[in-house]
Amino acid sequence: MKLNTLTPAEGSVKNRKRIGRGEGSGHGGTSTRGHKGAGQRSGNKRKIGFEGGQMPLQRRLPKFGFKNINRVEYKGINLDSLQQLIEKYSLGEITHAVLIEKGICGKNDLVKILGRGELKGKVNVTAHGFSASAKAAIEKLGGTVTTI
Repeated sequence: MKLNTLTPAEGSVKNRKRIGRGEGSGHGGTSTRGHKGAGQRSGNKRKIGFEGGQMPLQRRLPKFGFKNINRVEYKGINLDSLQQLIEKYSLGEITHAVLIEKGICGKNDLVKILGRGELKGKVNVTAHGFSASAKAAIEKLGGTVTTI
């Protein structure tokens, strides 16, 4: 091995344009930017979706629907899920903190108890909301319903 036979490792050297390094480089003069106009100057950026002056896609398509910015999203948990939780961990009371701890909901989720399924025993439930059927089912067994 001699110094004159050394070559860089395969793929380590990228063959890129050296722009603005004189006429001899083949990329001097206007440095591949063309003559005049905003594209020739520094700081030029086209906005996302710009189609060369043609009406952009987001303006060509019709707008529809309504999104209520005041909508409150609840994480729905049914009574049968609560019953499984009670049996698995032998709980007598279900609160938001317990649901977070067991991975049923996130700490920022609002929880609403829904009426699918049935409970087998008395349980005290604390949540952000209850459906009428869930509230009736919990209270029928002697449990309490507390809205946060």
